[in-house]
Amino acid sequence: MRTPGLAGAVQVALFDASEENIGYLRDGTVSLVIAQKPSDMGYLGVALATAYLDGFQSLPKRVPTGYFVFTAENVDDPANARFIYSSATAEAQPRFDSSFNLAFVPGVNPDPFYITMSRGVNAAAARYGITVIQQDPERFDVTVSAPIIEALVARGDINALVTAPNDRAQSIPVLQEAFDAGIPVITVDTFIGDGNYLDGEVTFPLSYIGSDNTQGGYIACSALADALGEGAKIYIQNVRPGISTTDQREDGCEQAAADRGLEVVRIDYNDNSADTAQQQTAAVLQANADITGVFATNTFGALGAGAAIQNAGLAGAVQVALFDASEENIGYLRDGTVSLVIAQKPADMGYLGVIGQMANARGVTSMPERVPTGYFVFTSENVDDPANARFIYSGN
Repeated sequence: MRTPGLAGAVQVALFDASEENIGYLRDGTVSLVIAQKPSDMGYLGVALATAYLDGFQSLPKRVPTGYFVFTAENVDDPANARFIYSSATAEAQPRFDSSFNLAFVPGVNPDPFYITMSRGVNAAAARYGITVIQQDPERFDVTVSAPIIEALVARGDINALVTAPNDRAQSIPVLQEAFDAGIPVITVDTFIGDGNYLDGEVTFPLSYIGSDNTQGGYIACSALADALGEGAKIYIQNVRPGISTTDQREDGCEQAAADRGLEVVRIDYNDNSADTAQQQTAAVLQANADITGVFATNTFGALGAGAAIQNAGLAGAVQVALFDASEENIGYLRDGTVSLVIAQKPADMGYLGVIGQMANARGVTSMPERVPTGYFVFTSENVDDPANARFIYSGN
């Protein structure tokens, strides 16, 4: 309601951008109108509920949808009209169809982690009726993945990109190229820059969807501390520096070691080779008979470390925590070679990556910049529970 004679003399800020409130802003009665994003709330509510019903349950417990602040300077900008609440009946938008091309570039294949992720991508694509164009790097290496992404950009018909970057710094230029070509980018499993896409080093990706990897490393090495006690010596089998996820897992393990009184004797890098990991682990255990704990940060390191422990006859004598629930790593848990396997949820990452791109294509501006997908921790006590089989990665 207007109070005669006070427009401009009393500064007024209103919540909710109804057409009436925007009218007050235009005629100078009020100076500020804060718009929520109710359409985003509705869209994301339905999209996430659908994901849950489809079996992908790493849904954020809280999705803040943000605001747009209308002022006299921006109220008549046509680009901002979408934030005004309308009482008119919404027109149904046409369904997505196979003409919408979503490119999916995993970190590397074959890898049961990324094969499982691709199932999530394709399940969501089937739900929306879109086409997935998947291109697989044969090595986890930016010199392999970057040309793949460049070729996809050059096609001219890619509408969205979901990818697992191979390097937090070196992957930036090619993903920036995709973004500059009008292709929105979501990263899954790994991130670029510091991973803070809201106000960090790199902000052009829509979202980073993946595990809290520092937490995962902390969980793994805390379990080793529980089993071994203070003063125990442990060994970390990692991939290579510069990969966001495994850097954080290493950091998390070292934090747990510092908190729990473990000594990290050595860290080796296998460059994503199970054979190299096996050779390195065997050599370290032979040279350091007092190492009683091992943490492997990903599938290939886990495979190699597990094989080295098994071949040396050290099952049970050396406690081992592995990252990634491949069928081979679960086999090591079942036969007692390792004591703990941490499962990520790659299918959820893939499904939610597609959801984010579809929301963006519908004009939703409230997709969270970070979606953590959580873990399931396998032990000998729960590994054969049929309810937990869904967390095992399958390479088939």
